[in-house]
Amino acid sequence: MDISSSEQASTAMIVHDDGRVELRDVGCISGSSLYNHDLAPVAVADRSWSTYNYAALWVSMSACIPTYMLASGLMASGMNWWQAVGTILLGNIIVLIPILLNSHPGTKYGIPFPVFARASYGTLGSNLPALMRAVVACGWFGIQSWIGGSALNTFFASLIPGWSTMLSGSFGGHPATQWLSFLIFWTLNILIIYKGINMLKKVQAFCAPFILVMMTLLLIWIVSKAQGFGHVISEPGKFNTISSFLPLFIPSLTAIIGFWATLSLNMPDFTRFGHSQREQTIGQVIALPTAMTIFSAMGVFITSAAMILYPNVPMSTLWDPVKLIGLFDNTAIIAISMFTVALATLTVNIAANVVSPANDFANAFPRWINFKTGGLVTGVFGLLMQPWRFLDDPNGYIFQWLLGYSGGLGSIAGVLICDYWLLRHRKLELADLYLHQGQYRYTNGWNWNAVIATILGCLAAWVGALSPSLRIFYDYAWFVGLFVSGAVYYALMAKDAAENPATSL
Repeated sequence: MDISSSEQASTAMIVHDDGRVELRDVGCISGSSLYNHDLAPVAVADRSWSTYNYAALWVSMSACIPTYMLASGLMASGMNWWQAVGTILLGNIIVLIPILLNSHPGTKYGIPFPVFARASYGTLGSNLPALMRAVVACGWFGIQSWIGGSALNTFFASLIPGWSTMLSGSFGGHPATQWLSFLIFWTLNILIIYKGINMLKKVQAFCAPFILVMMTLLLIWIVSKAQGFGHVISEPGKFNTISSFLPLFIPSLTAIIGFWATLSLNMPDFTRFGHSQREQTIGQVIALPTAMTIFSAMGVFITSAAMILYPNVPMSTLWDPVKLIGLFDNTAIIAISMFTVALATLTVNIAANVVSPANDFANAFPRWINFKTGGLVTGVFGLLMQPWRFLDDPNGYIFQWLLGYSGGLGSIAGVLICDYWLLRHRKLELADLYLHQGQYRYTNGWNWNAVIATILGCLAAWVGALSPSLRIFYDYAWFVGLFVSGAVYYALMAKDAAENPATSL
């Protein structure tokens, strides 16, 4: 059964004094094949996330191994420590802008990202941006699961004598115990997802301060043991002029933006639970750039001190906190550190890499896939993408993985922001987002203007990867994708409005 009268559905909306919107009764949409419980708009009474919850969300997501290693990849390319950390800070300030812009509809209407995308892409066309986002998340899920498994492996080795040789054989160059730890960590992720979003909220509320305190204690311990920070923080770097620095700075900045380009799309998955626009905004503005900068700087300081303690150990080992902690001779320090790393990786993995694709897969098949099943699908795809290959090169994920997909996600962001802020002026018909015959039907459920704009944005962003003469477009991939898709979408929608005034927004 599906309801075709959008007029009837529109009267079901309640607009509160603070601007938040909800439905009087989901009965007007519950019969639609586009609806399931996990995609339904959250009732205002159930939107309880506060400033602390959003700050905790970003602190726990920032406290992960890739953040720790971001600065190392930039320094390996020639930056000094403050250039690397400064690039990370600037990139996170910039990406905060689309994050906040796309967070607004989540809090106002209580809807997740794939449902929000229906307004611009169509009720069926929303699967294009949703699945593009989901593929990236699956890759990240695999990467973080492998890192978390490595932390567990070191944790077990510190507590169980002979752990490393307990299981015979190796696969893909890794011992069997590494694969067992990976599987255990993967399973923990799936179990928490099966407990639901409220469990995630509770886990992060605890983990954020715990991880911050433990990272600080680790920094104090290793610096005191080394009796100083080491010489990394005094190295001048290779770039002494702006002209020599920019060729590395631009693609690095774009890659840093790409680090959270995924969340710049799907923040409605979290802000749909927000108690107010003010609270979700303050929590994100305070926590995101601050946490990313602090944790990446900690990585620099810890590694620099480690160089004093382990002068003959390769830099690739010292920059990897899991391998570095494995060198410590204090069993208690190893165990506590590895538990912290595993806990940090678990929280960021679920929040950043499972919540969104679980909703995205549910959006594609709402009658067959719910949030829990979508999380399981994400986990399986994360395995199939062989994440261990992404971490072979310490800066490979910055200049290949992050830079490459940032252009595609920027192209989606351009359409979403243009549609919601410039064309619709933040006004959506909530019930119609769940109806096949509502105003977001477009052409058989597809808004081809959005599809064309996204494709052209992607092509413009990625053309530099194929043509050396156009490399600058690839270096600016996220920016190029964002502005090209946004401009094309605005022009196409304006053209349609001029030709068909009766159907204009």
